[in-house]
Amino acid sequence: MFDAMLRGWRAQQKSRGLRDETVEDREKLIRRFHEYTDEFPWQWSPAHMDEWSAYLTSERHLAPSTIRAYQGDVRLFTEFLIDARYGWVSACEEEFGTFPVAICHEWNTRVHLNDYEGSPEARPFTRAELQRFLDYADDQVERAVRSGRKGTLAAYRDATIFKTIYGWGLRRTETSKLDLVDWGRNPKAPHFGRYGILNVRYGKAKRGQPPRRRNVLSVMDWAVEAVADYVENVRPRFGYPDHPALWLTERGGRVKPSEINARFVAYRDALGLPKELTPHSERHAYVTHLTEDGVDRRFIQQQVGHECDSSTAIYTHVSDDFMNTALTRALAPAFAGGRGGDRE
Repeated sequence: MFDAMLRGWRAQQKSRGLRDETVEDREKLIRRFHEYTDEFPWQWSPAHMDEWSAYLTSERHLAPSTIRAYQGDVRLFTEFLIDARYGWVSACEEEFGTFPVAICHEWNTRVHLNDYEGSPEARPFTRAELQRFLDYADDQVERAVRSGRKGTLAAYRDATIFKTIYGWGLRRTETSKLDLVDWGRNPKAPHFGRYGILNVRYGKAKRGQPPRRRNVLSVMDWAVEAVADYVENVRPRFGYPDHPALWLTERGGRVKPSEINARFVAYRDALGLPKELTPHSERHAYVTHLTEDGVDRRFIQQQVGHECDSSTAIYTHVSDDFMNTALTRALAPAFAGGRGGDRE
């Protein structure tokens, strides 16, 4: 009966167009919940959800957003079971003398109250930190060349990856999945040549849906120059001309997000930079620095693929100088209006 329930739920989700990996992950979670409770769905109660949530919090130490997602999956499954249109309630009552009930309620599940639930220590690079980091990445290329050791191509590739993450405000997965054909010309910026627009095909998906696509316009000359040099002079030396990936490994594979993270951590720790900095901090810095440079907020929002301005605001950590300048501009009309007039 339990397996039949899962098959029915799988079919319901597939009919809604959800991705296979989403459906499979949800089924695995329901099986883990079943193993934890040692009971079947027609025996589950709200107390089981309470105990499991406490276990995820106090013993597994999972992030609030992860726990909420897990609770949401259990809620979806139990709502499917108690829906009279699918007949599981009557089938279980006839077979076992009991039936599934709703076990997830507003008083025993997490509510999404904040736009941002990540670590409060997370922050963008300062301009000085970013310069140090990118300079260090370039230095690794020079050292590899001088020593004559293997790894020169990989070091150059990784330095360009970090410049691309910042230069176009990308996530790690978006960056790792880029192909050569994802670059295109922007008729409004012909000086960038074939690198005027970046077509991001694997943007962050809404839950269960395919990856979202967006076009990111090139805005930083030096970043375009770095990518062009890599594509035209370095990437061909990897020796896999027919491979579509922008970032190749020396064995002809595609660089993975975990590999980007590992190289980032090595460089960050070698420089003694704060451990709060991650590859995502470069994306945060992209938003922050463009904001400080006076770029339109709506343009930045579209560049990074945020549906809501509130998400872009979370990414923005402008400097004190910028805040003071903005304050001066905001107050200027008031002071200007008071000049030469009577003051109370």
